[in-house]
Amino acid sequence: MSRNIFMEEALKEAQKAAALGEIPIGAVIVRDGDIIARGHNLTETEKDPTVHAEMNAIRQAAAYLGGWRLTGCSMYVTCEPCAMCAGALVWSRMENLFIGTMDPKAGACGSVFNVVENPRLNHCIHVERGIMQEECADQLKQFFKELRLRRKRGRNHPAAESEEIKE
Repeated sequence: MSRNIFMEEALKEAQKAAALGEIPIGAVIVRDGDIIARGHNLTETEKDPTVHAEMNAIRQAAAYLGGWRLTGCSMYVTCEPCAMCAGALVWSRMENLFIGTMDPKAGACGSVFNVVENPRLNHCIHVERGIMQEECADQLKQFFKELRLRRKRGRNHPAAESEEIKE
């Protein structure tokens, strides 16, 4: 199947996050051509800094497979993972990582750090960047544009205090 089909599914997950007032990042995990897990940001909803899209998808995939090793799996994520998520991807033995848009302020897969391709760690992940980059970046830009407008009008938004990714 085409990488774009899976990234489109990750974008749908990101839209679910946006509908909840979360930063719109979505992820899907694929094994043998099938989506086995999905995730979107829930940090504001759950009041938990660890429930990023990637972490939610990793937990779901591990439950589905009945173990923590996600060998043979690929993650499609709309925005470059942070250090926490990149570390979890390495520890879970993810095989491939397909990233929509990069995060120059907090990304740990090539922007600020490169955890997933660090040869000093026990596992390296094959990474491809820029999958549907424009669509992924536009989704984030639109979210933050609307957030700034709400703030300007005095209507706070759950993600107002955690504006991590800017244009």
